[in-house]
Amino acid sequence: MECYCRRVMIILFCGCILPTWVVGKQQVPCYFIFGDSLVDNGNNNHLVTFAKATYLPHGIDFDSGPTGRFCNGRNFADFTAELLGFTSHIPPYASSNWSNILLGLNYASAAAGIRSETGHHLGDRITFDEQLSNHEMTVSSIIDILGGPHSASTYLHKCFYHIGFGSNDYLNNYFLSSVYDTNSMFTVEEFTKALIKQYRNQILKLYNYGARKVALHGLGPIGCTPFELSRHSTDGSCVDYINTGVQLFNHHLKLLVDELNNDTSLQDAKFIYLNFYDMTMEVLQHPAVFGLKVVDKACCGMGLNNGALTCLPFEFPCADRNKYFFWDAYHSTEAANKIASRRTYHALNQSDAYPFDIYHLVHL
Repeated sequence: MECYCRRVMIILFCGCILPTWVVGKQQVPCYFIFGDSLVDNGNNNHLVTFAKATYLPHGIDFDSGPTGRFCNGRNFADFTAELLGFTSHIPPYASSNWSNILLGLNYASAAAGIRSETGHHLGDRITFDEQLSNHEMTVSSIIDILGGPHSASTYLHKCFYHIGFGSNDYLNNYFLSSVYDTNSMFTVEEFTKALIKQYRNQILKLYNYGARKVALHGLGPIGCTPFELSRHSTDGSCVDYINTGVQLFNHHLKLLVDELNNDTSLQDAKFIYLNFYDMTMEVLQHPAVFGLKVVDKACCGMGLNNGALTCLPFEFPCADRNKYFFWDAYHSTEAANKIASRRTYHALNQSDAYPFDIYHLVHL
């Protein structure tokens, strides 16, 4: 254990002394991002929704202030773009001027899910199906720019695709029985299998649009977020029944990765699974090893664990934000995002990414 801890600290220390922006050759021609608030960087800004982060203290540590990121600074996708050698952040689809479309776009939308009804109680959001429709229009534009479908396909096959959905399908659907009836319609096992089946069809649609190097974002332990601790935990421990549902989803998602990789009709594609659950649990259980201190409450919020109410406009957040894992009731800090991005890009443990990490995927 002592040797392992020393190894982790060396890696973290090396990460701390690197420049903020990784300097190096761009490893893929473009990077496309699909997901929810974990990677949304402004697509919800002009929607009629409670799920937006256009005000301080969101973005308090970001170079341009609030942008729509649910974080004090950079999110997971921002760090991944840096590690991939991009010299700027991937722009949100909603506000892109299309001049840099060949570098990729971010379609993510806070409150979005695999299922179309997920998150509707929060207002407008761009579901995965709608994000796919937006990408279809992007691909049409790339075909025009590059002079035809063959040139576009050759180009897109080299790009990196990151997909992260499912958290809201549990948090803002199945386990929110006061609003949604899925809990009464399905057991958690039935719901998960239906979710994965729909997810598979959506992923195959993205394949048909040209995706060949695809990372599927596993779910983190939602039952350990300050929001769920404030609602259901009496002793500060994670909410088991929620985490059980999440682990069931992750189990089937990993099986889906195997299924897709073994599908002979998809032999020119490769899919990987990013194991955020185990990585997060490791950090929550041993925060000091990763340079963190506070893992049971949010940096910005109110009520029990600072999770009963999420980060409000112009609220004063914690001062030592680099020591907190959770930024608000649901989302991680820039410090935590940096750890996750580095571990999925270059896996520290074999289990961090399956069957291999992002670095090896993009270099296929």
